[in-house]
Amino acid sequence: AHKAAPTGFVTSLEFKHQLRVCNAYPNTVPMDIYRGASERLTGESPLPYKDCRDFEAPLVAGDKLEFKMGGADAGTFSISDLPNNDAVLLLVIHRHDALSTAVAFESHVFAGLATAQVAVIDTYKGKEHSVAKIMDLSLKKEGDKAEPVRSEELRYSSVVAVNPGEYEVVLESDSGEERARTKLVALKRQSYVVMRTGVESMSGSSFPQELVVYPNFDPASLHSAAARPLASLAAVVLAAFGAVLAC
Repeated sequence: AHKAAPTGFVTSLEFKHQLRVCNAYPNTVPMDIYRGASERLTGESPLPYKDCRDFEAPLVAGDKLEFKMGGADAGTFSISDLPNNDAVLLLVIHRHDALSTAVAFESHVFAGLATAQVAVIDTYKGKEHSVAKIMDLSLKKEGDKAEPVRSEELRYSSVVAVNPGEYEVVLESDSGEERARTKLVALKRQSYVVMRTGVESMSGSSFPQELVVYPNFDPASLHSAAARPLASLAAVVLAAFGAVLAC
């Protein structure tokens, strides 16, 4: 009788790389994203300003992501290297400066950690200076007024870990004036981006400072209704996985 050939017990690993793109380029025209010249990742729904989107398209080193607005080339990002593990690859397109309309990119590879990770990115271009702060929503009562127990600064161009819970992120001026506020529901093993957006343009329209947090989850997703204390915000720098190509 014919015997089947033995099957090998060593197989190559396939890693899942999820691409997360955020459009922080201030413009009323949404952004189309292509892989190469023809594969339109955004399909029939271009990515609006202040929005982020996850793409499951498998990436390989050498891939080029083309960004277009209204059919015109905006910029190109080349994937230079990919991690040998499952990862979320964050790519943020934004304004290079307040004078020109050129684009710039920020990129980061999120490590596979059990805690929630938050990448903090400042894409604002202009004279106004603001800091981002994260506050837990474990509230202490002072009469009829509820105040957050604790807040810490989120340093730009860094990645921090936070415990699961419900938080608020606030943008404050040097004088302590609140510029923007939004919620962050931190879940285990999730990767988040907090961005300051806007431009005080010297050519074209200006856009005010705003905060963007992505992704957004319902607080009901938390196992406990009470937010836990902030984890130690030991910041690490953003780790790039590609390079900008001249258009």
